[in-house]
Amino acid sequence: MEDILRAAAEKIRAAKYLTAFTGAGISVESGIPPFRGPGGIWNKYDPSILDLDTFRRQPGRSWPAIREMFANLLGAAGRPAVQPNTAHRVLAKWEAEGRIQAVITQNIDGLHAAAGSRRLVEFHGHCRGVTCLECGRERPWDAATAEAEVPRCPCGGLFKPGFVFFGEGIPPAALAQAEEAARRTDCMILVGTSGVVYPAAALPMLARRGGATLIEVNPEPSDYTGKIVDLFIPLPAGDAFGRLERHVAAVRPPRG
Repeated sequence: MEDILRAAAEKIRAAKYLTAFTGAGISVESGIPPFRGPGGIWNKYDPSILDLDTFRRQPGRSWPAIREMFANLLGAAGRPAVQPNTAHRVLAKWEAEGRIQAVITQNIDGLHAAAGSRRLVEFHGHCRGVTCLECGRERPWDAATAEAEVPRCPCGGLFKPGFVFFGEGIPPAALAQAEEAARRTDCMILVGTSGVVYPAAALPMLARRGGATLIEVNPEPSDYTGKIVDLFIPLPAGDAFGRLERHVAAVRPPRG
C-alpha cells in the first residue's frame, strides 16, 4: 500500500493541472450515508421522491423525506450537523498551496466549501437554499423552510431544494466548468464515486481520453477500477488523504 501511496503522491506532485472528482464516499466519514450500497439512502427511500415530475405532482410526499435526508443531516441554517473530514480538508489545503486547480463534486452536502475549497464545481447543485419553480425566487435554507409542510413562495409557487433532481438537467455553468476542467487536467483523483451516475460519470472518461493519469480512492472497486484507473487506493477517503498528504509533503522535485 505504501508503494501505491508514494506513486500517487509523485503523480500529484508532478501534475500541472490537478483535479479531484468526488462522490458520496468522501463524506461517509463525516457521518453522511451514501446513496447506494450498505446503509445507503436508497435502501430506505424510493428514489422517485426526488424525481422532478413526482415532486411537482406530489410535493407533500417528497418534502418529509427531503427534510429527513438533508435538513436533519446538515442541521439548521448556520449550525451544521456534520463537519468536513480529513479528505475535504486536504483538498482545500492543496488548493490554498496552488497544487489543485479544481474540485468537481457530485455531492450536495456543502462540505468541500465548508473545508475552504473555492475552485469548486458543484455538479449536482447544493443544499444551501431553495428556488421557486414558478418565479425563480431564491431563499436560503432556514428554519421556516425546514418547518413548512410544503414550502411555498409568496407568489404561490412551489419551492424546490437547490440540488438537481432526477429528470432535471445539470446547471449549464456547472457542466461547462466541469467539462473544461476534465479536458485540461493531467491528473485526476477520483474519490468515493461509483461511476454509475451520468452525465457526471463521463467526466473521468473525458479526462482519460485527454491523457490524464487517474488515481482512485475508494474502499471498494467502482465501475472505473481496472478499466481507466492507473492507481487504485482501497482505503476510506479520510485515511487515504491523511497518508497521501504526508507522502506529497515528503516528495521533493528532482534536481535540475
